[in-house]
Parts: sequence; C-alpha cells; structure tokens
Amino acid sequence: MSIPRTILKVFLAAEQAEGAGARVRRSIGTPQLRNFSPFLMLDNFSIKPGAGFPDHPHRGQETITYLLRGAVDHEDFAGHAGTIEAGDLQFMTAGKGIMHAEMPRQNPDGSANVGLQLWVDLPARLKACEPRYRDLRAAEIPAVELDGGRVHVKVISGQAGGVDSVKDLAYTPVWLLDVTMKPGARLAQPLPEGWNAFAYQLEGSAVFGSGADGRQTVGQYHLCVFEPDGDVVTIEVPEDAAEDARFVLVAGQILDQKVVQYGPFVLNTPEEVRQALIDYQFHMNGFERAKDWQSEIGKSMVS
Repeated sequence: MSIPRTILKVFLAAEQAEGAGARVRRSIGTPQLRNFSPFLMLDNFSIKPGAGFPDHPHRGQETITYLLRGAVDHEDFAGHAGTIEAGDLQFMTAGKGIMHAEMPRQNPDGSANVGLQLWVDLPARLKACEPRYRDLRAAEIPAVELDGGRVHVKVISGQAGGVDSVKDLAYTPVWLLDVTMKPGARLAQPLPEGWNAFAYQLEGSAVFGSGADGRQTVGQYHLCVFEPDGDVVTIEVPEDAAEDARFVLVAGQILDQKVVQYGPFVLNTPEEVRQALIDYQFHMNGFERAKDWQSEIGKSMVS
C-alpha cells in the first residue's frame, strides 16, 4: 500500500543578483532551506544579453543545468565546449576541480535565457574524481502521457508511468521529472522511499499533498518540500484552473556526511575547504590547468 508524502514547507524563491548581471530565484541554498541532502542549491536563472557566469571554479559537487528557454554556451579549462538549447540538460561533475564559464546565447529579440541549475553533493569518496560532462538533448528524453492525456511527464532521470530515463547521468542518485498538468488532472507519482524530495513550480499552480489538512496550493516560483517518509506524491490541478501547471519534481538519495561549503567549493571538513582554496590559488591538485587560462566565451565580460 502506498504511503503519501506530507509537506514539510512551501516558500517563495526570492529573486537576487548572481554572476555578472544575471538574476536568479534561489530556493535551496538560502536561510529557508540549506543542505537538503544531497541538494545544495537550486537557482531558476534568467540571463539577459550582456550578463552571464564568466570564468569560475568548482570542486566537490555536481551541477545539473536544465535550459527552459534560449541557449547557453559552456567552456572549460580542459578543452570541453558546447551549447545547450531549450529542453537540453548538462550534467557536470566537478570532482577534484574544474574551471569553466557559462554564457548566454545572444538572442535576436534580446530576450533572456531561462533555466534551472541544481547543485548536488558528491559522496566523500568521489569528491576527488576526474571532472566529466554529460549533455542530454531534448530529443533523448523519454516522455509519458497519464490521466487520459491530461498529464505529460518528461522523464529526465528516474521513472514515471512505467517509463525509465536515460541511465548514467550523474554519480549521486537523483530523480528529475518535468511535469505539465492540465486543469482537472490528477497524478500520484511514486518516489524512492527515504530520499529527500521537492517540487519547484515553473508555471501556474497545483495542489500538492493529500487529506483535508495535508493539501497546499503551490504557486509559481514556489518550492514545495516533502517529508522523507512515504513513497508517493499526490498532485492535482483544479477543474476551474485558468492555465496548465508545470513543475519539476526532484528526489535524491540522502548522503550521510557533513557539508562544508565555501562558495563553489563543497567538501566535508574545514581543512578540505582551506586546501581547495590553496590548490586553486597555486594551481595544484586538479587546478593545474587554471593557470593563465581564460575562456573565449567569457572574454565578452572583460572590459
């Protein structure tokens, strides 16, 4: 028998400045919700022409970037370069160290490039692994229709409606579903028991939870955080809703380890963070290629 998950909290992702001229709505990684293992940060970013995320380092985490509108170029000190466009994702494992840039495509109409970036912690034993990338194109993502076609799920990672995602995307086990529901739609989505889980509302609003006292309406740009107990999340959209609801539903395996973070360096002890700062400053232990490196795409930000 399925056990519905209850809601821990719901809150608005407040907008703030980030990078060079970019705007983000940050939910995880704020005083409202920190170190929701394995999740470290969730940004709903908007990058207009002239803004971006020029050359910067990472160590000890994975990042998942999901582009919703526009296109973003990326380039790193190991010679990797490419572009993700609307509907594409990039899974980046920083491991022992990476330095890269993420810059928006200049859209002809001047519109912003919009997407999500999720930071996921790496298990301690993998924090010194070699950095790697995995691009997932929109055309590779399986989808399933449920509730008589009123629910559409893109199965980016995990499983929904008997459909499995593409495998081997990230080291830390994470489920990521992009769900669109029409007015009157209902969904009971299973999630791995014991994993931390949340939903971030991209468009419209939906009612999460079950029971007279356990249901909450979640509006656009709000994060709905679930308790870890239970194995299914229930969602519905009222018949009289003015628009479809779209949200991402995400779950991740909890890592039993301490998180010590200093900006883009995510380790397990203060000593490891200090070592990361030294390694980056003196180009050692994974950051050798950072010396004198400058991305081509980031040069547009240099005056």
